[in-house]
Amino acid sequence: MTRVLLYNITGEKLAKIQSAAGLLGLMPVEVPEDAFGNPIGYMLGYEGFAPSDSPEAFSEEMLVMETLCSPLLDFMRKNGAAVALKAVVTERNSAWSAAVLCRELRREHEAMRACAQKKPAHPHKKKK
Repeated sequence: MTRVLLYNITGEKLAKIQSAAGLLGLMPVEVPEDAFGNPIGYMLGYEGFAPSDSPEAFSEEMLVMETLCSPLLDFMRKNGAAVALKAVVTERNSAWSAAVLCRELRREHEAMRACAQKKPAHPHKKKK
């Protein structure tokens, strides 16, 4: 069963994501804060990964999908359960701790936001 790691997601948003994940055949896994230093691969039970004894923390909500699940993302967006920091597990990021992945996603999110703010109107876009 495909897993979805959930970091710092609580309350009604957590319940909505868990419910949708279950309906889509996904296994939502709430990751406790004391496990944020562990490699993503370890949290998913992949061979060759060991737990870390280095405590790491972050406060942002983050969702990590074992494989891309567009229906889950669509549901989250349409039902008030959006999470800004999202990732799909890759060979590279599976070795990262959740805290390292969070920092990278935060950096990418800010870069995309800055780019979107500076982007001029599309030259071929029709005016209303």
